[in-house]
Amino acid sequence: MDRYSQLYGQPSNKNELDHWFNPGSRTLKELRNLQETAIHNLSIVDGYGNIDRIAGTDCAYLDDRIVCVMVVLDYNSLEVIEKKYTVQKVVFPYIPTYLNFREGKAIASTFLELGNKPDMVMFDSCGINHPTRAGMASYFGVVMDVPTIGVSKKTLCGIWETPVEVGESRKLIYNEEQVGWLLKSNKRSNHIIVAPGHKVSLESCLEIVKHCLKGYKLPEPTRLAHMYANEVKKLASEEEVKE
Repeated sequence: MDRYSQLYGQPSNKNELDHWFNPGSRTLKELRNLQETAIHNLSIVDGYGNIDRIAGTDCAYLDDRIVCVMVVLDYNSLEVIEKKYTVQKVVFPYIPTYLNFREGKAIASTFLELGNKPDMVMFDSCGINHPTRAGMASYFGVVMDVPTIGVSKKTLCGIWETPVEVGESRKLIYNEEQVGWLLKSNKRSNHIIVAPGHKVSLESCLEIVKHCLKGYKLPEPTRLAHMYANEVKKLASEEEVKE
């Protein structure tokens, strides 16, 4: 049994996934307590070895269903190695700072189905740049014990100076602590926000995201995941029409 088949040292199974990601009948206070329990184990010290494979994940919505995808890339060439998706029923409304319980189980299910496990996962979501430090990248990373990075388009918290030149980065500060970077990744686009999720330092998350840029606003892992999520959503919608 390797680290990818474990959740907090236990075999991965439906009950474990439900405990951490399925809101069930729990109140928002109980869900917040669950987030806080997980984040006690958060680390923003580099806790990974060589990065051979990196994955990007993103979600799309189709009526009452969530489409979650993961795209695994070779880290050096950024060529796609594997794609996987999961379609599940949405069981939780959109409530800011509680995205873990709307998308988390679908993301975890997709991750566990991968045949080529990544050394790191990049999220189209927040990491520690979150009011409770429990952004999707951080929460998932801690629960699944996987190094993660968050790449978001909007700031949930903090103060900053806006980068102007391509390649320029500025610190994102929240409660007098740096929680990420604002990075000007593309001349034609607004900045993106880069933050550690779990087992990745502030310095390394910026370096890794810069490595994954190929002239677009988003780094390749999340850019390709976003495209694939829309592709799967379109196919699912067309199949519904045929039925």
